[in-house]
Amino acid sequence: NPFFQKGVPSPSLHEVTTTMPHVFEVAELTRALRSVVESEFPFVWVRGQVVNLSRPGSGHVYFSLRDAEASLGVVWFKGAQAGRVTPGGERYDPLTGEVLERPLAGLLADGMEVMVAGRLTVYPPRGTYQLVAEVVQEVGAGRLWLEFEELKKRLAAKGYFDAARKRPLPPHPTRVAVVTAPAGAAVRDFIRIGRERGHGAQVRVYPTLVQGEAAPAGIVRAMLRAVADDWAEVLVLIRGGGSLEDLWAFNTEEVAKAIYASPLPVVVGVGHEVDVTIADMTADLRAATPSHAAQLLWPERGMLAQRLDDAEMALRRRIGSLFSLRERELAALARGLAWLSPARRLTRLEEAFAACEKRLMRAGAARLDGLSRRLEGLQARLARRFDRQSLDARDDALTRRKERIAAAMRLYLADRQGRLDVAAMRLAGLDPAAPLSRGYSLTTVLRTGKFLRRESDVRPGDKLDVIVYEGRVRAVVSLDGPDDGEKP
Repeated sequence: NPFFQKGVPSPSLHEVTTTMPHVFEVAELTRALRSVVESEFPFVWVRGQVVNLSRPGSGHVYFSLRDAEASLGVVWFKGAQAGRVTPGGERYDPLTGEVLERPLAGLLADGMEVMVAGRLTVYPPRGTYQLVAEVVQEVGAGRLWLEFEELKKRLAAKGYFDAARKRPLPPHPTRVAVVTAPAGAAVRDFIRIGRERGHGAQVRVYPTLVQGEAAPAGIVRAMLRAVADDWAEVLVLIRGGGSLEDLWAFNTEEVAKAIYASPLPVVVGVGHEVDVTIADMTADLRAATPSHAAQLLWPERGMLAQRLDDAEMALRRRIGSLFSLRERELAALARGLAWLSPARRLTRLEEAFAACEKRLMRAGAARLDGLSRRLEGLQARLARRFDRQSLDARDDALTRRKERIAAAMRLYLADRQGRLDVAAMRLAGLDPAAPLSRGYSLTTVLRTGKFLRRESDVRPGDKLDVIVYEGRVRAVVSLDGPDDGEKP
């Protein structure tokens, strides 16, 4: 529209009424403005002072950001607050029921200087623009967050957070050193759960400041005292919830170094579930809250009994599976041994020889039958040509030739039978069952799975598997010597 261009003079009434191409409805113009604002400012950071703070029953938070020259309305919907601000009153940790030391509703108040991140939009019923907040933090929190990220990268490069260096906790520890503030919900909840689940466990509290400039040095001194006492099995570092500034002692390099160098396994439970500190990442085990730290140290009795039952069932299944596997392997070895037995081999050779003999006899008989029929035909033809005397002479010669062939076949078969008998005798001598038939036995030590060859292969109490000619028996090695008084 040329009337809205920069440097163009305002139009006269006549120009407006004669040249204006379009007249906006209020809602139409508001929607157009909303589209422009939301597309030009999809996400912005705004700094200012909180005024006109309001928390209706819906859980949403309404306030204005103000500086010396302007004011901006802000709406912070309940779903975007992520647990940082609640309608008021004490806050309970959803995991353990622990009462947080500082009510989260007190973090935002009139006069507080904050930075708000979100998107600009236009509210059509009033025709005003406002900021829909996604993140709200106190001025100074941004600097702390940058320090946190820088320290995290530096310690990660040194291996402080490596999973390989994390040590397992002793099962059901009975001596626990706790570094925390001497009074507060954190230590009370920890001790309460220890009494309920610890079953005789002892807890020593090493008091220290957990907030403020002197807190990091105090935490390190308390940890060193706990280590120097040489009493505890595990070291626990706990603190209740609070803002980023409240928890900053646990984001310092000196506390991280003390945790990293501790000879005792370290459990850290600081703040509530959404709070993650440098100390959490350095510790051998991170707990969501102080109460959760106690729950990790001492599981419920029912859970312990269930773990024991599960372990027993797994062991039984493993033993049964291993036993079945060994049985199948033994059966396979037995089948292989039977197949390689000289007796089985001799039987196979005998069967092959008998089959060859049958084929040879059938072939020889068929050949002889063919020759006989041919000779008979020739005889008939010759009988018509030659006299009877000549035929008789030739018939005698043919009979003698048949007898020589039959004798040669008998000699050949006898020779083959003799060779087969010799091979059978040799194979019978190699049969491992042959010595068993003469009273010997084959003994296996079940503990080692090896054959028994000498006295030193066994020791008293070993179970033996003895294979005799007909069957097998089980035996146990005894401490007693022979009954006749001979030297064992």
